[in-house]
Amino acid sequence: MKRGALLRHLGRQGCLLFREGKKHTIYWNPANRMTSSIPRHTELLNKLVRKICKDLGVADPLSPGMDARS
Repeated sequence: MKRGALLRHLGRQGCLLFREGKKHTIYWNPANRMTSSIPRHTELLNKLVRKICKDLGVADPLSPGMDARS
C-alpha cells in the first residue's frame, strides 16, 4: 500500500499527526489515545499497514469490506 493512501485513511479515521521524527512519522488517535509510527517508505507492506491500524485502533483499509478509495 502506498504511504500517502495510508495517511489519508488514518486522517479519515480521525487520527492526527503527532510529530515528525527523523525516519518515521508518529500518528495519534485522540479517541483512544493510542500512537503508532509510520516509516518514510513510499510503499508499505500489507502486514505493516495492518499492524499500524491495529496499534491505532482503526479499521483495516485492506480488509475485503473496506473500499480502498473511501
